[in-house]
Amino acid sequence: MAKIAPSILSADFSRLQDEVKKVEDAGADLLHIDVMDGHFVPNITIGPPVISSLRRRCSLPFDVHLMIENPERYVDDFIKAGADILTVHVESTVHINRLVQSIRDKGVLPAVALNPGTPLNVLDYILEDVYMVLLMTVNPGFGGQSFIKGMLRKIKELKSLIESRNLDVLIQVDGGINENNAREVISAGADILVAGSAVYNSPDPASVIRKLKNLPPL
Repeated sequence: MAKIAPSILSADFSRLQDEVKKVEDAGADLLHIDVMDGHFVPNITIGPPVISSLRRRCSLPFDVHLMIENPERYVDDFIKAGADILTVHVESTVHINRLVQSIRDKGVLPAVALNPGTPLNVLDYILEDVYMVLLMTVNPGFGGQSFIKGMLRKIKELKSLIESRNLDVLIQVDGGINENNAREVISAGADILVAGSAVYNSPDPASVIRKLKNLPPL
């Protein structure tokens, strides 16, 4: 059974505390928090102060996804704000190995993210050092995009790579996940599904989370 990480990118920010409580009460496993800087991706979202405020009001693990340039400059701020998992893009920094080790040394679970066009071979020398790999199945920057079907093969290939090395590394998938494609994504090898629009644009977000959590295998 895959874990569900609702993304607050699609939430109503005017009532963010209520939106977070809604998915927490519905049985979400993680809270996915997208941080964008307007440079690495063409959008701007939130920073450490908002995360810190939510941390005091939510008991879910905080899965913080940094879509920012030079993330090493801000890691300490997001850890202090309450991140439990900190995901950095391999495309956003020159020294990804050093950054991953730094995050782990600070007591937070390190993860790396790959954009759709980034090949899996960039993981060759860091895969054993991470808690999780996040595969983007849309081009990052905005919610509500459609799942890129070709990414199913990438998920399968990553799952095979992890198993061939006998590693305990989770696969998270983010982008266009909904009730229509979630079973395929899980069957391909995903352990954690990020769902934003599918949850928050629904008239009954709790029902969507329950359905995603209890999907039968293909």
